[in-house]
Amino acid sequence: MTCEQSDVDELIRLYYEAFNRGDRPGMLRLLHEQVVHDINEGGSEIGLDAFARFLQHMDTCYAEQVEDLAVMVNEDSARAAAEFYIRGEYRATDDGLPPATGQTYRLRVGAFFEIREGRIARVTNYYNLKDWLRQISTDPGAAQ
Repeated sequence: MTCEQSDVDELIRLYYEAFNRGDRPGMLRLLHEQVVHDINEGGSEIGLDAFARFLQHMDTCYAEQVEDLAVMVNEDSARAAAEFYIRGEYRATDDGLPPATGQTYRLRVGAFFEIREGRIARVTNYYNLKDWLRQISTDPGAAQ
């Protein structure tokens, strides 16, 4: 199944709309069964179950919203990219990271996607971890 650029743009926007609503089943429905998830400064995981576990972990430690989303799709609609800001609150201490005390942050994020059979087959996210660490090390509410 091939998709038009507008279809892929809508697919990526629906993914982030579901994210902002906290609709994790809705997000998962947009993913290919063998989705590859490249985690920022981490490894890669494959499959819907692994992605669902990642989302559950993230929801435990963080409350986040995507803002100022821009989506770009390549000519053959097989790949897409998104740039946005993530506004969040660090709610529960994540393994290997500083203690969570409700610190807020706002980060620029780049995300890259592969599209297969009308679904998202790869999600790769990049953000500046040093900037996040700096933001959560300041007073809560410091992120603008």
